[in-house]
Amino acid sequence: MKEFSGKVLFLDRSDINTDEIIPAKYLTEITKEALKPYLLEDLSLAGFNTKEDIKDKAVLVTRANFGCGSSREHAPWAFEVNGINVVIAESFARIFRQNMYNCGMFAIELPKDKIEYLFENFAGKETSITIDIDKEKIIVTSSDQSEEIDFKVGEFDKTLVKEGGWVGYADKNY
Repeated sequence: MKEFSGKVLFLDRSDINTDEIIPAKYLTEITKEALKPYLLEDLSLAGFNTKEDIKDKAVLVTRANFGCGSSREHAPWAFEVNGINVVIAESFARIFRQNMYNCGMFAIELPKDKIEYLFENFAGKETSITIDIDKEKIIVTSSDQSEEIDFKVGEFDKTLVKEGGWVGYADKNY
């Protein structure tokens, strides 16, 4: 099973699309590893430095409609190969969300007020998040604050995460 904890990258913008996650010019790459240096290369966000800000991060917290645009599995792969196995947002594009679970990764939806709370209280600080899969809790920790936030995930999506995605699930069940 993948790791579902670590340092947080906050991206304070809605409607981050799959072309910004992994530019289309890299879709001809034949390995996930080849996508690694290009994650969020085309993201336009004031103060965001692709190379520095992604380094050592394992969880992404962002706003609404994350992963909109083209329905490409490369977008979750680019996160996975960079060690980011959890994306927390107000909402996701349907296909992106399912591609995350199909790859054994978490796409956790939280209400707008919870996302706002995370940005107001933890963005700009060294923050870590741990996902407790079975209890459906997000444990958020910074140097001066800790918080537990409940989330809901469907049982089948939870199974996909535990099995490492569809391939792991199929190997175990078919």
